[in-house]
Amino acid sequence: MGSYSFDVDGISYHPGNPLVIAEIGTGHGGDPAKAAELLHAAREAGAGCAKFQHVYAREILHPRTGFVPLPGGSIPLFDRFRALETGPDFFADLKERAESLGLLFLCTPFGTRSARELADIGVRALKVASPELNHAELLDEVARRALPTILSSGVSTLGDIERALDRLRVPAGGIPSRALLHCVTAYPAPEEEYNLRILDPLSRLLGLAVGVSDHSRDPVLVPALAVCAGASIVEKHICLSRSDPGLDDPIALPPEEFLRMTRAVRAAAEDPSSAREALDREYGSVRVESVLGDGRKRLAPSERAAYGRTNRSLHALAPIARGEPFTRDNVAALRTEKILRPGLGPEFLDVLLGRKAARDIPDGEGIEWEDVGGP
Repeated sequence: MGSYSFDVDGISYHPGNPLVIAEIGTGHGGDPAKAAELLHAAREAGAGCAKFQHVYAREILHPRTGFVPLPGGSIPLFDRFRALETGPDFFADLKERAESLGLLFLCTPFGTRSARELADIGVRALKVASPELNHAELLDEVARRALPTILSSGVSTLGDIERALDRLRVPAGGIPSRALLHCVTAYPAPEEEYNLRILDPLSRLLGLAVGVSDHSRDPVLVPALAVCAGASIVEKHICLSRSDPGLDDPIALPPEEFLRMTRAVRAAAEDPSSAREALDREYGSVRVESVLGDGRKRLAPSERAAYGRTNRSLHALAPIARGEPFTRDNVAALRTEKILRPGLGPEFLDVLLGRKAARDIPDGEGIEWEDVGGP
């Protein structure tokens, strides 16, 4: 197994001392009282970290994204995200509450504004979500902050991961800790697609700690087996009840199940061999082997159709007429999702700026090479 650790606040997290992240996300619905209740539930369930999501809808997608199927049903995604916007003061309070409970506060920004606001309230670490692994401007902003950073790697290739890590490099002498969470971006995620044998090769190849962000329904199988396979971090959604209206509540763990998970994770960290034997007995060796997989990095079957759509690409923020120059006012790197066409990768934004549209581009659509004219 690789010997890399994720270090934050003077604590090293590794397979013998894994960090358990309770992903609260936006499950608080903007209600400070519910957020506080979720923080207490996370601590009582054995988490060492509580993670949130700092949402500004326009940093994530276009209003014309439309209806997207999620665990709770088909919803107008832009409107739902806009309803979850809170602002930095909300997270400053949550950070204080989390730290008073002995929890590491972690939050995911989705653009440069939310990243700056989190840095300004003094967060000790940052998290980059899977769809933002190719969000060049966000990665540049995160790199400038030189904070310990965790990246999720759902819907990504090895090349995507390597490019993101290259983008996050900071000058020698001030290199903060990095960690990568292997992930299957499906809700719920099929356990047999987790391919946990990839963890150790990823750690050795990339030279950093690895972990798992688990969206499967079972509270024990993937998290405990991941630690046996070398995970330094285990992240899983927590909720007060699966019937709550949060975006991820239908696939999250209620507190009693989250506690069961953390106990299994701690047992696996203490004695991986015994934990593996216990998993074989409880779930059957055939099922366990299917979760371990063959260790080859590839897109999971359940997420292949989302590649290039869940990730970021360049989209028109308004109708762009033929001959009109591309500017930061009419182009942004957004998630495409289900309805709009994907555009060029975010890394081409600087190439695009200042050039003129070669044809009319409808509001919201992805910008393709055929749309790009001369200066």
